[in-house]
Amino acid sequence: MRVLLTGGAGFIGSHVADSARLAGHEVVVLDAYLPQAHPTPTGPVCDVTDPDAVGRLLAGVDVVCHQAAVVGHGLDPSDAPLYARNNDLGTAVLLAAMHRAGVGRLVLASSMVVYGEGRYECAEHGVVRAAPRRRADVDAGRYEPPCPRCGAPLEPRLVPEDAPLDPRSTYAASKLAQEHYAAAWARQTGGHVWALRYHNVYGPRMPRDTPYAGVASLFRSALERGEAPTVLEDGRQRRDFVHVSDVARANVLAVERPGEPGALTPVNVCSGEPRTVGELAGHLAQAFGGPEPRVLGGARPADVRHVVADPARARELLGFRAGTSFADGVERFATDPLR
Repeated sequence: MRVLLTGGAGFIGSHVADSARLAGHEVVVLDAYLPQAHPTPTGPVCDVTDPDAVGRLLAGVDVVCHQAAVVGHGLDPSDAPLYARNNDLGTAVLLAAMHRAGVGRLVLASSMVVYGEGRYECAEHGVVRAAPRRRADVDAGRYEPPCPRCGAPLEPRLVPEDAPLDPRSTYAASKLAQEHYAAAWARQTGGHVWALRYHNVYGPRMPRDTPYAGVASLFRSALERGEAPTVLEDGRQRRDFVHVSDVARANVLAVERPGEPGALTPVNVCSGEPRTVGELAGHLAQAFGGPEPRVLGGARPADVRHVVADPARARELLGFRAGTSFADGVERFATDPLR
């Protein structure tokens, strides 16, 4: 198949390009080489917000794999126009161009950030929706969200794709907006969207030393500078760290598998192996041979406590299972090349 891959020169996109070509697909790469992710351009610069350029690249395309986005926590709310232009306007321009070109299949890089806090269960009230944490509680070292009904401690559970969506950062809001635009396009055109909700992706080619990178890159960048990785809160916040090679494989599976016409199908792309942020920092520091992590307490305003994913739908619909264990992936990441 002929695949238009937006963001194809980026961290995840470049791995998707490699995997798709190895699977025998023809890949057309579009990338704007934003400075947040690319020190210098290494190929032709093409912006997904340019409708004429996108339209030309769609000629003969069977499916679009849309990775282009500004990612990460960013700096502060002043980043909102950056996210809105590149993530949401870019997606809208792409969908309009796909409609004009008659391309009816999209694989969208979404994110677990659309969930906000993960899934929680109260011993008395069952599954409940955790409210945003109060700054006073975080400052006092009370990091676990309490039951909104009785105040009792909650147990984190795996997050399924039908969990309530509650974005709590500018980036998260932009990713959910991408899903909404894509779902509307699918309903209006009869096309199909796989919305791959990536969990915490790490691996070679991550951008270094930038607030737009993931936590794994921030830890590794600190180690390369000879500094201890700094961990917020108490380090016990749970995440699902998934290797970029597995994410690339999930994209190829989605490219090759048509879905239900007129629908957006969300799928968690995760390892199925929940770990804590403190474990990541500790294992990475040990593998790198650097100083032990420092636990600082506190939290950024949009940080959530636990988000760990249910991998069942990815297995059922895409035949996807992660192949890289946490131990093996982090061991390799300690010496992987960064950008």
